Amino acid sequence: MNISQKCQYGLRAIFELAKRQDPGPTTVGQIAKAQAIPPRFLELILGQLRQGGFVESRRGVQGGYLLAVSPATLSLGEIIRFIDGPLAPVRCVAGNKKKECPLYGGCAFLSTWKRAADAVAKVYDETTFEDLMNEEQATSEKYVASYCI
Repeated sequence: MNISQKCQYGLRAIFELAKRQDPGPTTVGQIAKAQAIPPRFLELILGQLRQGGFVESRRGVQGGYLLAVSPATLSLGEIIRFIDGPLAPVRCVAGNKKKECPLYGGCAFLSTWKRAADAVAKVYDETTFEDLMNEEQATSEKYVASYCI
């Protein structure tokens, strides 16, 4: 399964909002700049995420977007499924099985596809945005710039 570019941008936008929870609303421009996302496309993605209840928007001079869900409980899997749909390597595992494949029920690959889908889902569902923030912080603490000559 490939994660779409739209979904990657959505994940990065949620991640940026998770990192900026305390200062208040974050503008589209701030998110776009920090996460290298085209602003016009980001506006559409944030609108979709707002409709899904993942983000809130505030109008006005001090307006912008806020995360509506705790980063400690929001998993990558939730966002990926919301934007891209089921986490399955093939359609027969994700959709209406009998319509998707004429071999369904007698396919030697079916159990492999299901195990792969379960493994991928486990990784995404067990990874929260708070986990990613902690990972980023730990990574940045390990890197210490040396300015010795």
